[in-house]
Amino acid sequence: MTSSRLHTRFGVTMPLGAAVFTLALVSNGVASAAPAAFESGVRGFVASQASELGYSQDELAALMAEARYRQDIIDAMNRPYEAKPWRVYRPLFLTEERVDGGVTFLRRNAAILKRAEAAYGVPPEVITAIVGIETNYGGTLGKHRVLDALSTLGFAFPRRADFFSKELGEFLRLTREEGIDPLTVTGSYAGAVGTPQFIPSSYRAYAVDFDQDGRKDLWESNEDVIGSVGNYLALHGWRRGAPIAVPASLDAGRPAGIPVAEKRPVRPEQSLSRLAAAGVEPAQALPAEVPSNLLATLIALDGVDTEYWLGFENFYAITRYNHSNLYAMAVFQLSRRIADRSAGEADDAAAD
Repeated sequence: MTSSRLHTRFGVTMPLGAAVFTLALVSNGVASAAPAAFESGVRGFVASQASELGYSQDELAALMAEARYRQDIIDAMNRPYEAKPWRVYRPLFLTEERVDGGVTFLRRNAAILKRAEAAYGVPPEVITAIVGIETNYGGTLGKHRVLDALSTLGFAFPRRADFFSKELGEFLRLTREEGIDPLTVTGSYAGAVGTPQFIPSSYRAYAVDFDQDGRKDLWESNEDVIGSVGNYLALHGWRRGAPIAVPASLDAGRPAGIPVAEKRPVRPEQSLSRLAAAGVEPAQALPAEVPSNLLATLIALDGVDTEYWLGFENFYAITRYNHSNLYAMAVFQLSRRIADRSAGEADDAAAD
């Protein structure tokens, strides 16, 4: 990450006096007037949040005068990857490039990943797969200015305006806490930042200073990135040593009385014994120590043929990172491929 994005201390010039709001829409390089809701939202945010966020009215007005409405962000929110069918979604992330990158990341950060596993119980390949899917191991951190993304969604995306306007406030708190220039931070179209793509509230709540240098740096410190992903999953229900998911075998099609989750996550509520009584069995052997009362969710994914899976509590924990069964399944399958490839390379090296 460049110094201008992370290490520039918060010192944006904030002249006193009434700020002039320059509200522009930027789409394909063409500027035009932003919707009225955006302008009124910015003004309302300044009026209601300045004191709470530690600004004077003039300071926050001057900062928010730099926010730009982005129609491309609205468009992206209306066509998320997770709306795609599994047969289209899966090949976007389970690529040879991402597997190879995962093996490299695993090897280069082996000691850190092992320390994170000891602290949080999350296997190295799972943390690696999340980093791989989020930003291709830090290679694609997002091109959208976060101030623009969160302002656009907070003031001109009614479906989730409350959520994103709160995230805007969290972002401004974060920039002060971590010494970041809010005008230069870039991220996803939804305002997620850093190598693990944490939204600002998650950054503030779950990021950890795993390298113990006094900062929580999710851009340049792989230790903080790895520790923070492990901490996030642990605090969202990850169970050390427990299974994640397994293919399911259905004796007679979808069983009556058993809920079937598709794209949207459902917390596991059906015991393995109840599922077995309904004709649903793991299609692969589970470890012998897995109890029959372990809870699972039956999941159907729309592949070339419908794929049925049993997702356990750890699968559900991954969906807390991104609320999509498609996402969690991509993480799980990528993690398995990374682990298998890494083990194969280790065996080859030992044989040599």
